[in-house]
Amino acid sequence: MPNFVNQMVAKELDSEFQDCDGMVIVSFGGLTIVEAESLRKKLAAKSIGFRMVQNRIARRVLADRGLQFDGDALKGNTAIAYGNAEAAINAAKILTEKDVKKLGKVKLKGGVLEGQVLDAASANALANLPDRNTLNAQLLGVISGPARGLACLINALPASVARVVQARAESDAGPDAGTDGGPDGGPDGGPDGGEPVAT
Repeated sequence: MPNFVNQMVAKELDSEFQDCDGMVIVSFGGLTIVEAESLRKKLAAKSIGFRMVQNRIARRVLADRGLQFDGDALKGNTAIAYGNAEAAINAAKILTEKDVKKLGKVKLKGGVLEGQVLDAASANALANLPDRNTLNAQLLGVISGPARGLACLINALPASVARVVQARAESDAGPDAGTDGGPDGGPDGGPDGGEPVAT
């Protein structure tokens, strides 16, 4: 009977992790029901799954997915927060918030980000990464600065081109531009610009 139950738990866990690109493994020893429920609600608000796991079963399920963790990651009271890659980042942020740290009962032990296994230090470092909204705002700031300069340049182009064309036209016309000269530049058709030829 226990084997059958473990198989069912393993199958359920494998199903939940099926499309998971990110996860954070945590210890939660000593959390009260109220504290655990508060954490669960915060995670759920960010579309992050969260469940307590049996270490042996979790180790086997994760190993079947090619995810091997060191011995300390799956020891003691263990829970896994999981979802897409952004969920892992948000989970790390929530689980390392000041009010959670004050409890002294939650510790990040490892994680996964887009198929890469993370140790405890790397899992904690996820909390310092910008979330999608922050990253989008930063990218917009980087892009919009040069874009504003480019827009000004483009707006200035017609005037600049006009000035260049005008200058070139004046240069080609020469100093006598505007006079009604003859074939060789004389005022009234003398061969060399001198007196008119008598007929």
